[in-house]
Amino acid sequence: MREIPIVLVGLMGAGKSTVGGLVAQALGRVIRDSDADLEDRYGMTAAQMAATVGAEVLHERESQVLREALRRRPPEVIGAAASTVEDAEARRALKSAFVVFLDGQPALLAERMKSSAHRPHFLPDLERMLTEQRERRLPYFQEVADLTADATRAPEEIAEEVLAAFRINQKPVR
Repeated sequence: MREIPIVLVGLMGAGKSTVGGLVAQALGRVIRDSDADLEDRYGMTAAQMAATVGAEVLHERESQVLREALRRRPPEVIGAAASTVEDAEARRALKSAFVVFLDGQPALLAERMKSSAHRPHFLPDLERMLTEQRERRLPYFQEVADLTADATRAPEEIAEEVLAAFRINQKPVR
């Protein structure tokens, strides 16, 4: 069985880092988080980049970081920035991975985001922003997902679901 990366996608606050960490630990893999990768590379958080270079440049950087992470060997567990699914090149690259879409209601995700300093809080109404992002990105999340998981469940439950589906659905490169 050929090893492939596992990528968690979803809106901000869906639990990609938490669930990804649990999955990586269970598989003995490295967890790669796009927020940390961006900060290491550019010396700024995603929020700082959104404020200084703009959302478009931030999203280009997020997509680049994801594509690079997908090429790493041995394969890793990757928490991808939500914006990456809007990039056609990133969606093509995701075909080489097992992709999990963590889907959650914007109201819940907005509450989670309020406690995290590294998130871009560029709109005062986080729930509205997340609702708009979900509507725009949902077709892309669904296109790339091999598994859709309910992000409102406990991270440990989601991780078990991901691990079971990954083991059953090892797939060749599309």
